[in-house]
Amino acid sequence: MKKIYYKILENGVELYNLKKATTDSAGFDLVAAINKKIILKPNSTTLIPTGFSIQLPKGFEAQVRPRSGLALKNSITVLNTPGTIDADYRGEVCVILINHGKKKFEIIKGMRIAQIVFMELPKIKLEKRQALSKTKRGKGGFGSTGT
Repeated sequence: MKKIYYKILENGVELYNLKKATTDSAGFDLVAAINKKIILKPNSTTLIPTGFSIQLPKGFEAQVRPRSGLALKNSITVLNTPGTIDADYRGEVCVILINHGKKKFEIIKGMRIAQIVFMELPKIKLEKRQALSKTKRGKGGFGSTGT
């Protein structure tokens, strides 16, 4: 089992005991580590600090993903889904939220705004080629296989 270290920052004190919502949840909840509420207007984005930083093992990444309830009920999601955190990043974990809805959305301190999932990356080597193997699909994309 690989260890992932985290550090609670000043704005995250008393907000965190990083945990999963259920035993079999894939992700750990991220909360808004803000001092005053933020109003996210329709068709707007904002960067929300989470109050901690992480140290990942080499060959790992962390993915910031939306919470399904916020997306379904409020049309709030993570803009760059999944947001990737590289193993050498030591700054505060932040979340870019976007409001796709028609109403203003209020974000308050401690609100669960996203989730973080940890993934081990495969070891790969890119190799340049003049030609690639043929497939039935070929260059077809963006709906070419039907709906």
